[in-house]
Amino acid sequence: MARARSEERRGDIVRAALEVIAERGYRGATLGSVAERVGLTQQGLLHYFPTKEALLVAVLQERDRWDTSGGRDRENWRLDLIESLVEYNAMRPGIVQTFSALLGESVTDGHPAREFFTERYAQVRENMAQVLRLEFGERLAGGLTPEQAAPLLTAVMDGLQYQWLLDPASVDMPAAFRDFVRLLTGGDATGR
Repeated sequence: MARARSEERRGDIVRAALEVIAERGYRGATLGSVAERVGLTQQGLLHYFPTKEALLVAVLQERDRWDTSGGRDRENWRLDLIESLVEYNAMRPGIVQTFSALLGESVTDGHPAREFFTERYAQVRENMAQVLRLEFGERLAGGLTPEQAAPLLTAVMDGLQYQWLLDPASVDMPAAFRDFVRLLTGGDATGR
Protein backbone atom coordinates (compact mmCIF):
# COMPACT_ATOMS: atom_id res chain seq x y z
CA MET A 1 0.00 0.00 0.00
CA ALA A 2 2.75 2.47 0.93
CA ARG A 3 4.67 1.58 -2.24
CA ALA A 4 1.58 2.19 -4.39
CA ARG A 5 1.03 5.55 -2.69
CA SER A 6 4.67 6.48 -3.26
CA GLU A 7 4.40 5.59 -6.96
CA GLU A 8 1.19 7.59 -7.23
CA ARG A 9 2.88 10.60 -5.61
CA ARG A 10 5.87 10.26 -7.97
CA GLY A 11 3.42 10.28 -10.90
CA ASP A 12 1.75 13.43 -9.58
CA ILE A 13 5.13 15.11 -9.27
CA VAL A 14 6.17 14.14 -12.80
CA ARG A 15 2.89 15.48 -14.25
CA ALA A 16 3.29 18.72 -12.30
CA ALA A 17 6.88 19.05 -13.48
CA LEU A 18 5.71 18.56 -17.05
CA GLU A 19 3.23 21.41 -16.64
CA VAL A 20 5.75 23.74 -15.03
CA ILE A 21 8.39 22.99 -17.67
CA ALA A 22 5.82 23.59 -20.43
CA GLU A 23 5.02 26.98 -18.89
CA ARG A 24 8.51 28.16 -17.95
CA GLY A 25 11.06 25.95 -19.72
CA TYR A 26 13.50 23.72 -17.88
CA ARG A 27 15.76 26.55 -16.75
CA GLY A 28 12.81 28.59 -15.48
CA ALA A 29 11.20 25.68 -13.67
CA THR A 30 12.16 25.28 -10.04
CA LEU A 31 11.76 22.38 -7.68
CA GLY A 32 9.89 24.75 -5.39
CA SER A 33 7.30 25.56 -8.07
CA VAL A 34 6.79 21.87 -8.82
CA ALA A 35 6.50 21.05 -5.11
CA GLU A 36 3.98 23.83 -4.59
CA ARG A 37 1.83 22.54 -7.46
CA VAL A 38 1.51 19.10 -5.80
CA GLY A 39 1.15 20.39 -2.26
CA LEU A 40 4.62 19.45 -1.02
CA THR A 41 7.52 21.36 0.40
CA GLN A 42 10.68 21.40 -1.67
CA GLN A 43 12.26 19.10 0.92
CA GLY A 44 9.30 16.73 0.55
CA LEU A 45 9.77 16.67 -3.22
CA LEU A 46 13.46 15.85 -2.76
CA HIS A 47 12.39 12.66 -0.99
CA TYR A 48 11.03 11.45 -4.34
CA PHE A 49 13.53 13.10 -6.71
CA PRO A 50 16.88 14.03 -5.14
CA THR A 51 17.79 16.53 -7.90
CA LYS A 52 16.14 18.63 -10.56
CA GLU A 53 18.01 16.56 -13.15
CA ALA A 54 16.53 13.31 -11.79
CA LEU A 55 13.07 14.85 -12.09
CA LEU A 56 13.78 15.99 -15.66
CA VAL A 57 14.82 12.50 -16.72
CA ALA A 58 11.67 11.07 -15.11
CA VAL A 59 9.57 13.58 -17.08
CA LEU A 60 11.24 12.58 -20.34
CA GLN A 61 10.91 8.87 -19.60
CA GLU A 62 7.23 9.31 -18.78
CA ARG A 63 6.64 11.12 -22.05
CA ASP A 64 8.24 8.23 -23.93
CA ARG A 65 6.10 5.73 -21.97
CA TRP A 66 2.98 7.60 -23.06
CA ASP A 67 4.12 7.36 -26.67
CA THR A 68 4.63 3.62 -26.44
CA SER A 69 1.62 2.77 -24.26
CA GLY A 70 -1.06 0.32 -25.20
CA GLY A 71 1.34 -2.49 -25.96
CA ARG A 72 3.11 -0.61 -28.72
CA ASP A 73 6.85 -0.82 -28.43
CA ARG A 74 9.03 1.07 -30.84
CA GLU A 75 10.75 -2.08 -32.06
CA ASN A 76 7.53 -3.38 -33.67
CA TRP A 77 6.25 -0.18 -35.22
CA ARG A 78 5.10 0.26 -38.79
CA LEU A 79 4.63 3.47 -40.76
CA ASP A 80 0.90 3.48 -40.04
CA LEU A 81 1.58 3.32 -36.29
CA ILE A 82 3.99 6.25 -36.59
CA GLU A 83 1.23 8.15 -38.42
CA SER A 84 -1.06 7.38 -35.46
CA LEU A 85 1.55 8.74 -33.05
CA VAL A 86 1.73 12.00 -35.01
CA GLU A 87 -2.08 12.26 -34.83
CA TYR A 88 -1.95 11.52 -31.10
CA ASN A 89 0.68 14.22 -30.58
CA ALA A 90 -1.59 16.74 -32.33
CA MET A 91 -4.11 16.18 -29.52
CA ARG A 92 -1.63 17.03 -26.76
CA PRO A 93 0.15 20.28 -27.52
CA GLY A 94 1.39 20.78 -23.95
CA ILE A 95 3.35 17.51 -24.01
CA VAL A 96 4.77 18.25 -27.45
CA GLN A 97 5.70 21.77 -26.37
CA THR A 98 7.51 20.50 -23.28
CA PHE A 99 9.38 17.85 -25.26
CA SER A 100 10.34 20.36 -27.95
CA ALA A 101 11.49 22.96 -25.44
CA LEU A 102 13.62 20.41 -23.59
CA LEU A 103 15.03 19.08 -26.83
CA GLY A 104 16.00 22.58 -27.91
CA GLU A 105 17.62 23.35 -24.57
CA SER A 106 19.44 20.00 -24.46
CA VAL A 107 21.78 20.86 -27.33
CA THR A 108 23.76 23.16 -25.04
CA ASP A 109 26.86 21.83 -23.34
CA GLY A 110 26.25 20.51 -19.86
CA HIS A 111 22.46 20.35 -20.11
CA PRO A 112 21.17 17.51 -17.92
CA ALA A 113 18.95 16.12 -20.70
CA ARG A 114 21.68 16.03 -23.36
CA GLU A 115 22.68 12.43 -22.64
CA PHE A 116 19.03 11.33 -22.53
CA PHE A 117 18.29 12.86 -25.94
CA THR A 118 21.55 11.63 -27.49
CA GLU A 119 20.77 8.05 -26.43
CA ARG A 120 17.10 8.42 -27.33
CA TYR A 121 17.84 9.62 -30.85
CA ALA A 122 20.32 6.81 -31.45
CA GLN A 123 17.55 4.37 -30.48
CA VAL A 124 14.89 6.20 -32.49
CA ARG A 125 17.08 6.17 -35.63
CA GLU A 126 17.69 2.46 -35.17
CA ASN A 127 13.96 1.81 -34.71
CA MET A 128 13.04 3.98 -37.69
CA ALA A 129 15.55 2.11 -39.85
CA GLN A 130 13.85 -1.13 -38.81
CA VAL A 131 10.42 0.32 -39.69
CA LEU A 132 11.71 1.38 -43.09
CA ARG A 133 13.38 -1.98 -43.69
CA LEU A 134 10.14 -3.82 -42.93
CA GLU A 135 8.25 -1.51 -45.27
CA PHE A 136 10.76 -1.26 -48.16
CA GLY A 137 13.46 -3.87 -47.73
CA GLU A 138 17.12 -2.88 -48.04
CA ARG A 139 16.54 0.08 -50.39
CA LEU A 140 13.87 2.76 -50.58
CA ALA A 141 12.58 3.86 -53.99
CA GLY A 142 15.14 6.69 -54.19
CA GLY A 143 18.01 4.29 -53.49
CA LEU A 144 18.63 5.20 -49.85
CA THR A 145 19.18 2.48 -47.30
CA PRO A 146 16.89 2.40 -44.25
CA GLU A 147 19.83 3.67 -42.15
CA GLN A 148 20.27 6.67 -44.47
CA ALA A 149 16.54 7.48 -44.49
CA ALA A 150 15.93 7.00 -40.75
CA PRO A 151 17.40 10.36 -39.67
CA LEU A 152 15.32 12.06 -42.37
CA LEU A 153 12.11 10.44 -41.14
CA THR A 154 12.94 11.49 -37.59
CA ALA A 155 13.76 15.03 -38.71
CA VAL A 156 10.43 15.34 -40.51
CA MET A 157 8.55 14.27 -37.40
CA ASP A 158 10.37 16.69 -35.11
CA GLY A 159 10.44 19.51 -37.64
CA LEU A 160 6.70 19.26 -38.17
CA GLN A 161 6.20 19.46 -34.41
CA TYR A 162 8.11 22.76 -34.24
CA GLN A 163 6.23 24.23 -37.21
CA TRP A 164 2.88 23.09 -35.78
CA LEU A 165 3.66 24.53 -32.35
CA LEU A 166 4.58 27.88 -33.89
CA ASP A 167 1.60 28.10 -36.26
CA PRO A 168 -1.02 25.40 -35.68
CA ALA A 169 -3.57 27.14 -37.91
CA SER A 170 -1.23 26.87 -40.91
CA VAL A 171 0.41 23.50 -40.30
CA ASP A 172 -1.73 20.38 -40.15
CA MET A 173 0.89 18.12 -38.61
CA PRO A 174 -0.88 14.77 -39.18
CA ALA A 175 -1.78 15.63 -42.79
CA ALA A 176 1.75 16.84 -43.56
CA PHE A 177 3.21 13.65 -42.12
CA ARG A 178 0.81 11.54 -44.16
CA ASP A 179 1.97 13.49 -47.24
CA PHE A 180 5.57 12.64 -46.35
CA VAL A 181 4.70 8.97 -45.96
CA ARG A 182 3.10 9.07 -49.42
CA LEU A 183 6.39 10.42 -50.76
CA LEU A 184 8.21 7.52 -49.15
CA THR A 185 5.79 4.89 -50.35
CA GLY A 186 5.24 6.32 -53.81
CA GLY A 187 1.49 6.42 -53.12
CA ASP A 188 -0.86 8.84 -54.83
CA ALA A 189 -2.93 11.57 -53.19
CA THR A 190 -5.71 9.10 -52.32
CA GLY A 191 -3.51 6.86 -50.18
CA ARG A 192 -1.00 4.08 -50.48
